[in-house]
Amino acid sequence: MIRNLFLFCCVFSLGILADSAAAQEIEPNWESLSEHYEVPEWFVDGKIGVWFHWGISSAADENRPNDGSHYGRRMYSPPPEGMADEEMGMSETLTKWHIERYGPLEEFGYEDLIPLFKAENWDPDSIVKFVKENGAKFIMPVACHHDNFDMYDSSHPWNAVNMGPRRDTLKEWKAAARKHGLKFGVSTHLYWSPRFFANARKYQTPGAAEWALFNMDYDAQGYATQDSWNQHWYDRCWEIIEKYDPDMFNNDSPYPKIDGGNGLGIQLFTNYLNRDRRQNGGKQTVVLSFKDAKVDRSAFTYNLERGGAGEIKPEPWIWATDLSGGWFYRATAVNRMSVPVMVGNSVDAISKNGVVMLNIALKGDGTIPESQAEYLTAFGDFLKINGQGIYGTRPWKVFGEGPLKIKDGRQGENRREFSQQDIRFTTKDGNLYAFVLARPTKDVLIKTLASDGLLDRSITEVRMLGSDEVIRWKRSTDGLTIRLPNEIPDSMVVGFALSLN
Repeated sequence: MIRNLFLFCCVFSLGILADSAAAQEIEPNWESLSEHYEVPEWFVDGKIGVWFHWGISSAADENRPNDGSHYGRRMYSPPPEGMADEEMGMSETLTKWHIERYGPLEEFGYEDLIPLFKAENWDPDSIVKFVKENGAKFIMPVACHHDNFDMYDSSHPWNAVNMGPRRDTLKEWKAAARKHGLKFGVSTHLYWSPRFFANARKYQTPGAAEWALFNMDYDAQGYATQDSWNQHWYDRCWEIIEKYDPDMFNNDSPYPKIDGGNGLGIQLFTNYLNRDRRQNGGKQTVVLSFKDAKVDRSAFTYNLERGGAGEIKPEPWIWATDLSGGWFYRATAVNRMSVPVMVGNSVDAISKNGVVMLNIALKGDGTIPESQAEYLTAFGDFLKINGQGIYGTRPWKVFGEGPLKIKDGRQGENRREFSQQDIRFTTKDGNLYAFVLARPTKDVLIKTLASDGLLDRSITEVRMLGSDEVIRWKRSTDGLTIRLPNEIPDSMVVGFALSLN
């Protein structure tokens, strides 16, 4: 009798636990995802990540004309009848150049660039070590770009293990990230690919191997409501998740909608999170990010690519920018954002609850171009001095003050120079940090910190980060005035730590 009662209690307890686990499952709808999505602390504390765009087009002639990082699409101009090309001039220029450089499209298609992509000097260990030394806390290589070429050991035949580098780059990136204590993310742009190669269709032969690369089994314009394509997208994405177990999954493209796509987009996202929660006792440890501005941003982490935030956002978000001037490597690409502005924009994003993700466009041989290394090294130098006020911080009551206003939304990121009147705040462990977004040449006045302003606590000390110099300061109804230090650290953005009582 006692034994039966014990077994009953065990079974009953297991049933409760099972019911509890089931209750924790996120349902495949936006309401449930919004209710349960939690951004992990490692991401919000880490602040800095590096994205890697690298693939077939990286190995095309580095002196090619601007392809807008869409070589595979633009080389096949003009587009099919009825399909627009908003930058037709760029496409026509690239097509003409490609034919002159490599030969007619019928004889040298996009697939013929793959043997040029050898990655002969790629050393993921040294690259990850370098980005870590310069402040990165996570990396995020592209797993598949718009060109439908997988950079990993994929069930899709067109992949970097079968051809080109003949290496499982995701596996090696992850191993390097783990060795150096960084989190590992992946980015997929797969959903664009049927439309991306619409221009190439007239050059394809039924039954040829290239048929799968150019997505010939799917409608170039109507694929979003094509069940076979949506399932194909889901299977390819889930394979990445299952095989590489990423800490972050970035879907840098559209996805199957609930109406017309059998809800396979939300199904993938919730399955990714539920898988993680099951493995971690119901706690979310991964980041889900994408760009859909129409979805409740409490349901995921919004990738505000090449944009900015006008105010503090209630949910953590990503400011993603490119150090190369073109996402994929071209020797002639120029980053129109100066190094000081890039650092200032980064601090601005962090002051508004953002996480910074800087893209490096590797060369076809797998090395970092010198100009991009210089950007990242300069940023690393800033972080070595000012990291105390960056890592692990949170936004304050307001993001800051100053005349330069940041446009809110994707695209249109700031390229204007900051002035010493542009101040940004962060807070951590009871301290307030104030960053002057241009090297000061006179006393710094922070109006927001006036004695009758938002800061309802006393300031007991002001320290300049990276310096032991005693800082002279005065607080009044006009603001906090910091006397210009005798020596300023070699940093284009200067940080001050304010001890509060």
